Amino acid sequence: MRRPRPKRRREPTIALINIVFLMLVFFLVAGTLSRPLDGDLDLVRTADLEGALPPDTLVVHPDGRMTYRGETIGGVDAFLAQRSDEERKTVRLVPDRALPASELVRLARELRGAGAESVMVVTQRALE
Repeated sequence: MRRPRPKRRREPTIALINIVFLMLVFFLVAGTLSRPLDGDLDLVRTADLEGALPPDTLVVHPDGRMTYRGETIGGVDAFLAQRSDEERKTVRLVPDRALPASELVRLARELRGAGAESVMVVTQRALE
């Protein structure tokens, strides 16, 4: 009598293909959900910073002009007046690289004084 051959265990390639496909779909959807930044904006660079795409940020241009979702904002009070209480808790700023640091600090203090609980500066991770 012959011994039955041991069955070879098949590689789970179908499961791997499914996972890769789901990751592809996830990254396609996640990449299209974020709003593009203004084209003339040059972000500040920092190293060793954990980052994520900014959902809703207040963009500060080198001339001090502020925009939110592509629309020009008159000032800090006008910006915070349009936000809900939850949105006022954390304000995310995207400053242009050419914006003077003193202007950025002044703007952050003004936001805190007007009711923002925390002000976060969003930067670009350095590739160096």
